[in-house]
Amino acid sequence: MHFRSFSCIFAAMKKCLLLMLLVVATVSVAQTRGRNGIRVMSADTVSPRVQAYIDSLETCRQHIDSLPLHAVSSERTTYSRLFIPMTFYHNIARHQFSITPSSGTIEDAEIDLALLKVYLNRPDLVMSTQSQLDIIGPTLTSQTATISSQPNIVEKVSPNTIDPTTGNVDVVVKRPNFWTFFGDVGLQAFQNYISGNWYQGGESNYSFLSWINLHANYNNKQKVTWDNTLEIKLGMLSSRSDTLHTLKTNTDLLRFTSKFGLQATKRWYYTLKVEAQTQLMRTYRSNDPKVYSDFTSPLKVNVSIGMDYKVNWFKSRLTGDIHLAPLSYDFKYVGRKSLLAANGIPEHRHTNDDFGSLFTANLNWKISNTISWKTRMKAYSSFHRVEYEWENTFSLRVNKYISSTIFVYPRFDDNRRRDDHHGYWMYKEYISLGLGYSF
Repeated sequence: MHFRSFSCIFAAMKKCLLLMLLVVATVSVAQTRGRNGIRVMSADTVSPRVQAYIDSLETCRQHIDSLPLHAVSSERTTYSRLFIPMTFYHNIARHQFSITPSSGTIEDAEIDLALLKVYLNRPDLVMSTQSQLDIIGPTLTSQTATISSQPNIVEKVSPNTIDPTTGNVDVVVKRPNFWTFFGDVGLQAFQNYISGNWYQGGESNYSFLSWINLHANYNNKQKVTWDNTLEIKLGMLSSRSDTLHTLKTNTDLLRFTSKFGLQATKRWYYTLKVEAQTQLMRTYRSNDPKVYSDFTSPLKVNVSIGMDYKVNWFKSRLTGDIHLAPLSYDFKYVGRKSLLAANGIPEHRHTNDDFGSLFTANLNWKISNTISWKTRMKAYSSFHRVEYEWENTFSLRVNKYISSTIFVYPRFDDNRRRDDHHGYWMYKEYISLGLGYSF
């Protein structure tokens, strides 16, 4: 469309400019009153005629904005004053008081006159001045820039297919390992020196204690368990007062325990238990050549059928098992004839057996990170005799390899000869310090 045709259209709008300013002033007054809490004009309260004029003015603005830049660049700048926030321009007042007529177009004169009436009648609608616009800077002008595009043309090449290399794969299927192995070993030595003229008397002596505990347990996680334990404990003592023996034992134990169980409930198991116990070396007393015990003299074997209860208390700090066997077979063998009577066996026999009931408890309580208590309790009863044992081992671990041990062992057996002082009770106790390692 030619520029002159637009000028004709704008000339027809001259008479409508004052009406437009009146509408703008009316709307501004309503907004001002609304801000002061007096009255707010909404879109629903505007009359249809005023709304139609506002729509036509908006259509005109959009049409001007869509014109080519080279056709209406000046008109854009002139009419933009009608659509931006109300601003006080200095040249409007200057042209009205000038003697020479303005060199502008008729449209510029009409717009200046309309803005001047707003300045005089409604100065409260003026939001900024030309001085503020000068501080911001001149109006930006758009520049046409040529964008060159140089696309890179890449030929489509089919990817190289990679043939997978295949070969013979040996598949090895391993059965799960249901066995667990663990244990502990230790060696503790003592030396006690007393001079010959010590005012309280006494004698020097040397002693040591060693032990090995091995465990091999089977659990298939399907109600079948098989626990095996081998205990070896040997302690030797040397004293100056004993002229017959350079070394003699003060602790000697060889014990093997095997227990096969079928799970009945979460904690209870049907159990078959076998326990065999003897010693490794001969036992003497000071300055006495008599042998008081020896390997397989005695040899004790106990087979029992009952139930086991798995203990797991105090957040797994107290663990172990309790065995209750209403039916138990106890077998005893003594190889040395001189020891038959001391073990309650007639002289013409080497073995003795009977049936009874058995109760055993093996518990391990980890009292703290350095202190633990391991106890073994055994009570066997039949129509002929009663045998009771209670082994207590208190361990104080100094570090990973050094520990101290307190061992207390009371025992009751009415099948042996009665002592005039202790009766059928026997006691054993020692305190040791040395090396220990668990694996």
